[in-house]
Amino acid sequence: MVTSRARARTLSVLTVLATALVGLFVVAPPEARADGPGVGTPWVVTLGDSYISGEAGRWAGSSNTSSSRADALGSTAYFDNASGTGETIPRCHRSKAAEAYIGGGVNGLNLACSGARTATSNGDDFKPGLDFFDDGAGRLGQAKMLQQFAVSHRVGMVVVSIGGNDFNFADVVTSCVSDFLSSPTWWKDYCYDDSSVKANFTASNVTTVRARIAAALRNVATAMRNAGYADSQWTLLVQNYPSPIPRGAGFRYSESGYTRQSTGGCGFWNRDADWANDSALPTINGAVFGAVADSGLTNTRTLDLSTAFNGRRLCETTVGLYEETGIANWLATGAVDNTEWINQIRTVSTCCSSSPYYIQESLHPNYWAQLATRSCVRQAWNGGAPRGGKCSIAGTGLLNGEPRMTLG
Repeated sequence: MVTSRARARTLSVLTVLATALVGLFVVAPPEARADGPGVGTPWVVTLGDSYISGEAGRWAGSSNTSSSRADALGSTAYFDNASGTGETIPRCHRSKAAEAYIGGGVNGLNLACSGARTATSNGDDFKPGLDFFDDGAGRLGQAKMLQQFAVSHRVGMVVVSIGGNDFNFADVVTSCVSDFLSSPTWWKDYCYDDSSVKANFTASNVTTVRARIAAALRNVATAMRNAGYADSQWTLLVQNYPSPIPRGAGFRYSESGYTRQSTGGCGFWNRDADWANDSALPTINGAVFGAVADSGLTNTRTLDLSTAFNGRRLCETTVGLYEETGIANWLATGAVDNTEWINQIRTVSTCCSSSPYYIQESLHPNYWAQLATRSCVRQAWNGGAPRGGKCSIAGTGLLNGEPRMTLG
């Protein structure tokens, strides 16, 4: 028989246990939400083509005597798979120096691909565009990749470079160099008036490409909305293209002979270089920024790179090859200020079979230029309150390992 005292003692114990359990349930914090729209560490994600993927990011300046003098990142420069043993998509060339990795408590993801156009090209040489392509076998368009990633990561800013390949940039460069190498100084064959080149810059084609770019930007916004984001929760930063070569008067090699290409890797006639700076580049950049307006998106900013590398361009009089400047290698004091920020144009005779260079690295921003752009992207991020502006060289030397840049 249970006594009243025992009964009271039992009830007392049960009351204490019940109180403890209630306290446990009340005090325990709720399970943390997974990262996603508006939650977690912010990410900057880059989409687009070779001018943002990091093409040529291995090289800091140029040398014709020893590639090791300019080899900043080595043979694994473009390895981006999970194990660090190769590329996720062959020849996308997502460099370790690419602008996505701004640091400062912000994570970076590079989904861009060298050679990409606004739409996916699904052949042996797969190039994901800014669309929702999905072949069911793991090949995805960049908008689809972004959507899948953004569901479980807080994407605060998406940076885009796209449109150059829709204007057949590589083919235009090939035409210009071919015309330079196949004609003498007394009978110059220019590329700016070649029918194949002119076709890219007709009013109708510019309108067509501009519409493609606008549609691609809307795809980016759709991807983010599909991932659960309100437009106010992220910013689309669209960058245009930098001038890679000076106007004709700014080359350090004369037009006579073939030194301009054989030594400098910049085989353009003066008149074609003038056209590239005065007409072709402004037309492309006008289509890019015009497409931002056409897209109808309100959460956009623009990053103007058009003159960002002036003074450090390929074959410009203000810089030189390592052997021309007397600088030992890319680690030496002064290298960033006195060597080129744009990679040499390579041909089959100067590339590939027994060298570490790729033809596709030609005329692309190199290691210095990519770190410079990264600085401007960080300034555009602006501590989480993104802004646009014009990216320019702000001084000499390095600041925290990067060229000194300003976003004006």
